[in-house]
Amino acid sequence: MADNSDNKVKPPERQYPDPAAKLKKDPPTTGHSWDGIEEYDNPMPRWWVWIFIITIVWSLGYWVAYPAWPGIQRATSGVLGYSSRADVAAEISEFEARNEQFFVQLVETDLDGIHDDDELQRFAVNAGASVFRAQCSQCHGTGGAGVQAAGFPNLLNDEWLWGGTMEDIHETIRYGIRNEDYADARWSEMPAFGRDGILSEEEIDETVHFVLSLSDADHDADLAAAGAEHYEMNCASCHGDGGEGDYFIGAPALNTQVWLYGGSYDAIFESIYYSRFGVMPGFAGRLRDAEIRAVAAYVHQLGGGQ
Repeated sequence: MADNSDNKVKPPERQYPDPAAKLKKDPPTTGHSWDGIEEYDNPMPRWWVWIFIITIVWSLGYWVAYPAWPGIQRATSGVLGYSSRADVAAEISEFEARNEQFFVQLVETDLDGIHDDDELQRFAVNAGASVFRAQCSQCHGTGGAGVQAAGFPNLLNDEWLWGGTMEDIHETIRYGIRNEDYADARWSEMPAFGRDGILSEEEIDETVHFVLSLSDADHDADLAAAGAEHYEMNCASCHGDGGEGDYFIGAPALNTQVWLYGGSYDAIFESIYYSRFGVMPGFAGRLRDAEIRAVAAYVHQLGGGQ
């Protein structure tokens, strides 16, 4: 039997598609090249374009409805007439109207009776703290601790030059100290014992050591003994025989560790030699009486009020 294998018909060879042919054709570029890097010129997503258009339309509407464009004297007011300043002013007026009843009550209430009304006391302390920060903190500090080197007294302790009752504090705030604006201002003046030739430097040195001894500070006992006579002749009439002071005339106590201008030897020597003459402004006419009363209540409750 003859072999016909060579006469068999072979099936056609199967053709496989080129994978590269299925790749999506690259979009065109923008035509710019940066160091050989080109950017495709792809369109923005449709949703993004619509959002962008909406924001433009919104901004145009906002410009028309609300203040937006600055002018020479003022900005455009907008068709709605909105004003953030007017809103703030209305809110301030609303709170001022609410507070006014308490300010009236402050004036009508006896100073010593303010603390008997808890609600009025809270209002006075909060209102007084606000006024204190605006008018008094520059000298006495935000917390009332004062600045010793500059002669601004600490309001947190019990040492008061002119008294620490509500009435005393109110009087001091109202008329001030050693100013020429008010006839009722607190007034006292210490002689300049060295500058005016009342005492010699040696006598002042001895007096300083005696003053230091009054508060048990470091001192020379022999010099202090000699200074006792100078103190009795020149200082005791105001500061007291034992250095207890006299707050009715603004003479500070010298037997404590509380010093208005510092308690070092040099600071006391300077005080005796040149004297001190601190001035505090009065606030009558600058503040309402209700505000002065509020500050007095705030200062009184800081911790040192009598």
